[in-house]
Amino acid sequence: MPLRAKVASSVSRTAAALSRAAGRGDGSVIGGWIGLKIDPDLLAHLSAGRAIALVSGTNGKTTTTRLTAAAVGVLGRVATNSFGANMPTGHTSALAKAGSTPYAVLEVDEHYLAQVLESTEPHVVALLNLSRDQLDRAKEVAMMAQLWRAALVRHTNVRVVANADDPMVVWAATPPADPASGINPPHVTWFSAGQRWHDDSWVCPECGSTIQRSGDQWWCTGCALRRPEPQWVVEDEGVLDPTGAWHKVSLQLPGKVNLGNAATALAVAAEFGVRPVDAVSRLGIVTSVAGRYAQVEKDGRNIRLLLAKNPASWLEAFDMADEAPTLLSINARDPDGLDTSWLFDVDFAPLRGRQVLITGDRAYDLAVRLDVNDVPFQHVRTFSDAIRSVPPGRLEVIANYTAFQDIRAELDRVN
Repeated sequence: MPLRAKVASSVSRTAAALSRAAGRGDGSVIGGWIGLKIDPDLLAHLSAGRAIALVSGTNGKTTTTRLTAAAVGVLGRVATNSFGANMPTGHTSALAKAGSTPYAVLEVDEHYLAQVLESTEPHVVALLNLSRDQLDRAKEVAMMAQLWRAALVRHTNVRVVANADDPMVVWAATPPADPASGINPPHVTWFSAGQRWHDDSWVCPECGSTIQRSGDQWWCTGCALRRPEPQWVVEDEGVLDPTGAWHKVSLQLPGKVNLGNAATALAVAAEFGVRPVDAVSRLGIVTSVAGRYAQVEKDGRNIRLLLAKNPASWLEAFDMADEAPTLLSINARDPDGLDTSWLFDVDFAPLRGRQVLITGDRAYDLAVRLDVNDVPFQHVRTFSDAIRSVPPGRLEVIANYTAFQDIRAELDRVN
């Protein structure tokens, strides 16, 4: 690397280490921020010479990134932003901290995918899903799909692993060829992980016609857009690979959605030449992801943490949670988005019949939503009050981003 990049990388590592030592966080942002101030091209310099995979989407990025890093680890050391800092500052910090590694797997905020594609020149990019998120600052889903599509047109050499079940992702991953300029669409490998949330993909992004569904299939009623045939498919408790071989997947992470994340990880690792039979056993070593799914014993309660930040992810969280007392915590700070109206897109009916507690900065917003949904609840002011309010045994905690981090901090930043 150029001398400026070497200095910037060294300062980045030092700043991140000082942040961790001071207890101000894990250093996954501040180190990269300072490094990029010294050398604005630092991310590109740190990416050079590595085979890189990018993982992007509205939901599941952090977990899929951790699983993919575990699978690619069959080949050698892997740099990754394992704490979910998914913007260029986080990528820079992660690569600087890792030092020289042959591989990197980076989670990327969907808004930054085009920028990070330019800086890192990845070997493969995984496109998971697109749905509504943080309405006061996030783009509409169709706009996000358009940005992805435009970015991929400029990077036709990158290999794409994409979700065949999400019409928005399929459209974004298949930009048209331009024979006049010699541009061809990227090579796409399709996976099927299922799509339980459909409310953001009833209208075709190509022509505006209605999208129809029947079983696993979907198609546009007005143009040729339809579900492609996936090469990687979740089946029972395992994954079918492109050869038709079935691989049992034993995860320590809950929910069917994580089986889909595992299928994505195997598909991405295969783009690096990793055989599924070699990678699948490594997926089971992942027990929690930056506190997500972590289980902590405290005062006779087994507390499990689940992160849910938008309607689609709350739907999946309800699927993962046991029939047990459940604490819901909602904030509306900058990282969460200031608009909580999305709560009315969530059906809280699955919580009926269990003890439900609510807390957080915007607990009263949540209270109104639960009342409309006929879900009885108890308001508690603090996490400690919640623990005291439930009997010994399991306590499920579902929280949005900053509320999740607040509770994680009370549990000594459990990972």
